[in-house]
Amino acid sequence: MTIMKIRGIQKSFDEKQILKNAELDIKKDSRIGLVGNNGAGKTTLANIINGSLTPDQGRIETFNRSLNIGYLKQSTEYAIHELGDRYSLTDGNLFQLSSRLGLNKEIDLANPDWGKLSGGEKLKISLAGVWASKPELLILDEPTNHLDLQGVEWLIDELKIFKGAVIIISHDRYFLDRTVTEIIEIEDGATSLYKGNYTSYRKEKERLYEIQLHQYEIQQKHKQQIEQQMANLKNWSEKAHRDSTKQGSASERRQIGYKEYHRMKAKKMDNQIKSKMKRLNQELEKNEVKQPKEEAKVRFEFQDGRKKGKRILEARKLSKSFGSRCLFKESHFYMNHGERMALLGKNGSGKSTLIKILIGEEKTTSGEVWVSETLKIGYLSQDVSDLPPNKTALEYTGLSNRESIGRARTIFANMGLKEEKLIVPLSHLSLGERTRVKLVMMLLAEIDLLILDEPTNHLDLASRESLEKTLLNFHGSILVVSHDVYFQEKISDKILWIDNGKISRKEFGMKELNSQNSLPNPENKDKTEELMVLQNEINATIGRLSFMSKDEPGYEQLDKLLSELLKKKRELQ
Repeated sequence: MTIMKIRGIQKSFDEKQILKNAELDIKKDSRIGLVGNNGAGKTTLANIINGSLTPDQGRIETFNRSLNIGYLKQSTEYAIHELGDRYSLTDGNLFQLSSRLGLNKEIDLANPDWGKLSGGEKLKISLAGVWASKPELLILDEPTNHLDLQGVEWLIDELKIFKGAVIIISHDRYFLDRTVTEIIEIEDGATSLYKGNYTSYRKEKERLYEIQLHQYEIQQKHKQQIEQQMANLKNWSEKAHRDSTKQGSASERRQIGYKEYHRMKAKKMDNQIKSKMKRLNQELEKNEVKQPKEEAKVRFEFQDGRKKGKRILEARKLSKSFGSRCLFKESHFYMNHGERMALLGKNGSGKSTLIKILIGEEKTTSGEVWVSETLKIGYLSQDVSDLPPNKTALEYTGLSNRESIGRARTIFANMGLKEEKLIVPLSHLSLGERTRVKLVMMLLAEIDLLILDEPTNHLDLASRESLEKTLLNFHGSILVVSHDVYFQEKISDKILWIDNGKISRKEFGMKELNSQNSLPNPENKDKTEELMVLQNEINATIGRLSFMSKDEPGYEQLDKLLSELLKKKRELQ
């Protein structure tokens, strides 16, 4: 049963057309993945479907006047501000859903302090609020960006039994493969439908690309042959025209019809040229195969960090509390130049707060943090709403030197931000595009320590993979908070772990952690830490499954392993 029909949707912002012809049908049990590059118009289309944005042209037909739509927006800040107006925060159902998502029970949902909540905690409250409204159509815009594994697995399980329709905007390959049955791709403002999950979509997309490329190459060869024939005919025609005007000798002039013969010959060739050109244009107009568009390849480039002494920062007896809520206490750790550390901990454990302490935005409750005076830190926060909305990307760089502006334009282009994106206000850019602008600011500087808080949030897949490669070539130090398991495995060689109110340094990275069955004694004796290790094994298995299709050798074995790990985790809990 179709609950909504969307036809010919067009939408422009400041003469820039985002959607040119968006069309899709939403059925009662649809599981739709909405994909496309950053800025393609995914969130714009979601807002139009939700009714919060009016299209310039096109129509939306709903077959239920009271269709209840639940919309989880991409930015938790927007969702949180709307939550109190739309949902009852004291609803017992909301408490129950929040708990199942793994939300910290110390949070007072009736009167929460939003400023003290982590991105993951805000998202869980927003998601619980949307779910509690019992929607018939659920729109989820990047729902896994701040969710830990417990929240992701809960969401996957709930979507399996959810009776309504679901539209998911996500760059999480594993999540899409587990949740959707069809993909709607937005490219150049138009929509295309692909049946199956994300892996099936990628395979079909590649197959269609190869077919179109082959047909295009055949057509180009045929076009070149016709053009060569016309070039030959044109040369012969010009020669015939020249011969028709020759005076010749007296005896030649006596030959009847000499000039007329060459004149008719030239005219015939001219007609042949016109006829071939007409047939070619008709053929191209009717059956033209356009050159297939290659996927954008994003390149990141950092300037090499300046060499420093071995130790760049150190914390001694570090403690931090907010009122009666203690995040961590009496903690000691350090970081050396060139190390790439993964900052791990559950949602609400204090990861973002620790980062703010390191960059000087938050004070310690007790203890101290020493940071080298010459250390230059670049910080990418998970919130992109702090950019000046009325400035353009070029204005935001603050550059005035012609050479520096030229380099900035090159980096913007390498990151997939075209010239027209650089001259519009930042508020007109998508969240993914704003994240790229922030990254450019870091690329332009000589950074010694990169602190990245969920750097892959809002980035499309090409950008994520390119960023991984670049960070591996970065010569400075890196501290990363990310729920992207595969990203952390590639990047980290050390771990900074927040657990049970303590921050501890581990002399191995995520890859080594996930390859171990358990941590060395005596840490393995602690049940909480054992659960953390088990969860990271689950994360690693999910990361590997996300790059495999169901028919690949080993997929079934890994899927079985994941089920066993989840069962073991439930038993331990």
